[in-house]
This record gives sequence, C-alpha cells and structure tokens, in this order.
Amino acid sequence: MNANGISKVLVTGGAGYVGNVLVPQLLSAGYEVVVYDVMFFGCATLPKHPKLSIVEGDVRDTPKLAQHFKGVDAVLHLACIANDPSFDLNPELGKSINYDCFEPMVVAAKAAGVKRFVYCSSSSVYGVSDKPNVTEEHELVPVSDYNKFKGMCEPLLFKHQAPGFTCVTIRPATLCGFSPRTRLDLSVNILTNLAVNKGQITVFGGEQMRPNLHINDMCDAYQLLLEAPSEKIAGEIFNCGYQNMKIKDIAVLVRQVVAEVFPDRAGVEIVTTPSNDLRSYHINSDKIRRHLGYAPKRSVEDAVRDLCKAFKSGALPNSLDDDLYYNVRRMKVTKAA
Repeated sequence: MNANGISKVLVTGGAGYVGNVLVPQLLSAGYEVVVYDVMFFGCATLPKHPKLSIVEGDVRDTPKLAQHFKGVDAVLHLACIANDPSFDLNPELGKSINYDCFEPMVVAAKAAGVKRFVYCSSSSVYGVSDKPNVTEEHELVPVSDYNKFKGMCEPLLFKHQAPGFTCVTIRPATLCGFSPRTRLDLSVNILTNLAVNKGQITVFGGEQMRPNLHINDMCDAYQLLLEAPSEKIAGEIFNCGYQNMKIKDIAVLVRQVVAEVFPDRAGVEIVTTPSNDLRSYHINSDKIRRHLGYAPKRSVEDAVRDLCKAFKSGALPNSLDDDLYYNVRRMKVTKAA
C-alpha cells in the first residue's frame, strides 16, 4: 500500500500497448492489479502473477465493471478506441466506448469506494496550433471525433471530484517504443518498421509538429499519479510529452539509427507524399515537472533503438502483415467495427 492508501489498481484496457508495459511495472512495485479489457488483441502477452487478475469485459457494461470496482483503490482508465482511423471505422461504436459510457463508469467507481480516478486523455485534443508552447490552458480545437470526445470526457470526470475521490486527467503525447503488444501504427514505430523491413520510409506531409513520449516514461507517469499526494493532483490536467519533432525529422533520425543497427539498411530512402492529417502542435509539459517533479528519461532515439533490438531478436515477427500490430486491421478482423 502506498502513502495514499492505494494497493489495488484496476486498469481498463490493460491488455493493450501501454498496459503490457504498465501492468508488469505496477506488479513489480507491489500493487495488486486488475486488468479489465475487451480483449480485441487477447491477453497472452500479460504476465502470470499471483497479484494479477484478468477480466474480459466491455467498459460499456457498467454493471459488470461496477462489480470489479469493489475493493479497488484506484482506476487507471486507458480503454478507448484509439486514434482517428480506428474511430472512423465505426463512429457510433467509437462514441459509445470513448464517451457515452465514461460518466457512468466514473459514477460507479466513486460509488464503489474507489479513491482515485486517472483519466488518459490525449494531447491530440489540441488539434492544430501554431503556438510555440501549448500548455494545459490552450483551447481544445479537435479536428476529429476521436479528439473531440477525448476532450469532452474531461469535465465529466471533474464534476465528480470530491474529498476522498481524487480525479486527474493526463494528456499524453504520441507514444513510441517496444511493448510485448507493440503497436506499429504510431508515427515513430511506423517509420522504424518501414526502415527496417522495407528499406524505405514514406512520410505523409512531414512538416507537422508532433510531441513524442517513450512508452516507459508514460508508465512512470501513471505510477506517479498513483503515488502523488491528492492535494497536488486533484482536479488537475497534465500534459505529458518529451520531444516535439517534425515528422520529417523523426524519419531522418530513424534512418540514422537503423543504419547503425542494420548496416545492410544504410541509406534507407525517405519518400515524401501529401497528407490530409493536419494535426500539428508543440506541447509544453512544464506543469507536470513543476507540480510533481516528473521528467522523462528516454528519448525518441531510445525508442527507435528498442524497436530495432526487438526486430533483430525476432520479437516482432511478420511486422508488416500481422494485424495484431495495427488497431484498424485488428478491429476489421474481429468485426469490432
């Protein structure tokens, strides 16, 4: 049990990309963990552990979820239809998962005696901004329904903030790096996969500025939000990012690292094509450092190297074709959309 009286944590979406890194980390830190996940991707990559319970369930099933909130001290809400293309496959499904069930879930958690609710929003809620530093006070300018509903959940959570029920929102940058359930549909991961396995990187646009964060740094931030004093986080919103980079600059970095690790891939070609994805913003993450002393430890280059190591060891087989690495493809295969 930590200083806030938190010993048991429920992670919605805990069998996903982040969950597969976060859950082992929380178990190692001594927490009892419940993973509640619809299992679009299965759960074979999660560890076997005496303090881990895995529940196959849909976050829209509030009565079932409420049963599993009993005895839980904190909720980390990661579950969602992640990214614009996945959401656009079936907008009604996306809205039902990312928005409609959100407030009933918060109410159920509070009623069950949960002490802390951590909501994973997204820095994509800022949409397009030419401001040099986008802080948490920046207006939300969603460019898609995914962005819009992510942002609309935030005030619903804070409606229920109360003594004994600490509510906090975090807006992560685009994640990168290796996970036992790696996603290869995220910018850094996409470019690395293409460089290693095709010898050619296609960059759509390239001038868009994107914030990036190593997946392990994301998990450190989640653990910190379980351990920070309530008075420091109650009712707060935190950006969480590290390196803001243009897509074209990420591609150049990827080419350099891949050439070092795979000499036969020296001189990977970078092909630039037009893009209709206009999201571009430079987030400022000073607040989480100022309030909580949080600072990322890993760079985009570290993420690329981690992925290269995984490719080299055979940990990411059939990475161009297996739908397990791609949310949109998997949703189509499972008929989720």
